[in-house]
Amino acid sequence: MQEVWWISLIKAIVIVNLVMLAFAYTTWFERKLLGRMQNRYGPNRAGPYGLLQPFADLVKLIRKESFFPAASVDAPYIVAPIVSMFAALAAFSVIPFGAGWQIWHYHVNGEVANVSIALILIFALGSIGIYGFIVGGWASESKYSLLGSMRTCAQLVSYEVSLSLSVLGVVLMGQSLNLSAIVAKQGATIWFFIPQFVGLVCFLFAGIAETSRAPFDLPEADTELVAGYHTEYGGMRWGLFQTAEYINLITLSALAVTLFFAGWHGPYAPLGPLWFLLKVFIFVSVFIWIRASVPRLRYDQLMRFGWKILLPVATINAVVTALLVVWVS
Repeated sequence: MQEVWWISLIKAIVIVNLVMLAFAYTTWFERKLLGRMQNRYGPNRAGPYGLLQPFADLVKLIRKESFFPAASVDAPYIVAPIVSMFAALAAFSVIPFGAGWQIWHYHVNGEVANVSIALILIFALGSIGIYGFIVGGWASESKYSLLGSMRTCAQLVSYEVSLSLSVLGVVLMGQSLNLSAIVAKQGATIWFFIPQFVGLVCFLFAGIAETSRAPFDLPEADTELVAGYHTEYGGMRWGLFQTAEYINLITLSALAVTLFFAGWHGPYAPLGPLWFLLKVFIFVSVFIWIRASVPRLRYDQLMRFGWKILLPVATINAVVTALLVVWVS
């Protein structure tokens, strides 16, 4: 059934605010979990158990002086973090979190926008978000920022190829680019992480690099490039870059759950969105665990791993899956 426009509008406003709240408390959860793994407390001053720390950080960033380099290119410098954050938020809009519901006389879809080529749209928005990082570093008129943005460009473009190929097996098995259809296929057959385990591993490695998370956080290697592409940013402009990074992490986790772990389907009890949220929470925890456990790679190791190991493995997995799908059918 078709969803009326005003329901889509209300749902979009609610989901955007929920994602922003999830981003805020992902930063709190990461600092708490890293603290426990490193035998320290983490945030524990702002509110009980430090639960008000995200709001304290927000107030601090808003109150900080919004400086920018005198030599910077004004318009791109200001727009770059906005583009990155918008692309990150827009990508989450096509992630399905439920099968849909009938509320009184109205049908409510389980996603903000049900797009037939949702998977391609997510990759397209991810490519647009990269421009924010690149343009931000270039427009700062700083050599440190420029080097950071060039690293970002090389890394994200390189791993985007492997990320796309890693999900090709899922598309072939699900026979659709629509994420809801892929979830429905898993609910009717088998969760795709079992036959597509190699694709899942490639997806996770490439996804960590795409979101610039440790140990692939070379665009922000502060020990080498001061702070990477956002060296000359401060206050809420810097905060928008951080927001984009964490929302990309949440979107990546949600996409992994959708493509490989049957989305809102659970092993028992039809809890719908609760299963989806639980799986996303587990994935975010794993990414934080990796950050606490694995040291950063050198840049040459990062690029060598992407082009010489990850890309061939993802390609072979896609080819073998295609052959098996054709043979079985």
